[in-house]
Amino acid sequence: MPGGPSQTRVHEVGGIQARFRLDWPGFTLDVDLDMPKRGVTALFGHSGSGKTTLLRCLAGLERAMPGRVVVNGDVWQDNTGSAAVWLATHHRPLGYVFQEASLFPHLTVMGNLRYGMRRSSNAQQASLDQAVELLGIGHLLERKPDRLSGGERSRIGIARALAISPRLLLMDEPLAALDLKRKLEILPYLERLHRELDIPVVYVSHAPDEVARLADHLVVMDAGRAVAAGPLTETLARLDLPIQLGEDVGVVLVAVVAERDATWHLARVEFPGGSLWVRDGGHALGQAARVRILARDVSIALQPVSGISIQNCLRTTVEEMATDNHPALSLLRLMAGTSPILARLTQRSASELGLVPGMVVWAQIKAVALIG
Repeated sequence: MPGGPSQTRVHEVGGIQARFRLDWPGFTLDVDLDMPKRGVTALFGHSGSGKTTLLRCLAGLERAMPGRVVVNGDVWQDNTGSAAVWLATHHRPLGYVFQEASLFPHLTVMGNLRYGMRRSSNAQQASLDQAVELLGIGHLLERKPDRLSGGERSRIGIARALAISPRLLLMDEPLAALDLKRKLEILPYLERLHRELDIPVVYVSHAPDEVARLADHLVVMDAGRAVAAGPLTETLARLDLPIQLGEDVGVVLVAVVAERDATWHLARVEFPGGSLWVRDGGHALGQAARVRILARDVSIALQPVSGISIQNCLRTTVEEMATDNHPALSLLRLMAGTSPILARLTQRSASELGLVPGMVVWAQIKAVALIG
């Protein structure tokens, strides 16, 4: 029955299905998405694109009609057919992390965590203990909120959401209210959650650097619609998306640390299609790591070039070309083996080099960021 706590089990056994239409004056949310059952799905787009509205629909805070939500086989909402299913927000086994932690000022950190647990039938002491350990907040449990930094309050808010043993974690720009220092302080904890959590996370952000570091799956939102969705590497490398990232256009590749040069504090990472030298981030040999290559840091040569400072040079094939957000510029999608790389150059340079799809060129990569 609508509004009741019962859940309907259906044949879908993995992932998140989200089908919503929500009409407001001047804005319509209309999405039909399938998201993975594990890892971080980032909802990315400019302000007003519908990211937070979609998150609120998943949580049941907005009632989209028609709407359907299925999380790993459990139906939380379905009013797309004759039979209606609706779980109120407090009956959905989810954790919700807002931009502001909104802690009770009269309670200690532990008091705030236990208050949230009392309001959930799924909460377990083991989940609380795990959240405290994952977020590194054991030494903060007896403090009051007024003795916490912004980054510490954010970590408490995340721990509170995890302590109720959620089957889905929703995060609405949890770093947006933090300055750069606090943001860099909390990102390693979010990366640890990404590695160790066995539940799906839906993460709202308009910051490309956060998406590059944390996401496995990317949904690009624009004007209330999902204009692209897919694995992070493939989606970032598309040239046909309506949302332009400006100076942040680039790709993220998953690589493995293969060699370390202690003299120059460098590490060599290998990926399908080649290897790159990057600043040594302290990763162990054999450890997987993400590397981010921005299109502005890639130049093109028709043959290998020596006697220059750029040490990363890859044999690639031009797969696709498109006009960038300024008519003087061109974006190229290159393939190094099976790995996509984007390059930005002027239309004049592309013309003088005679670049066309299918052509073999050498990508000279000036800077590579090891991001996780």
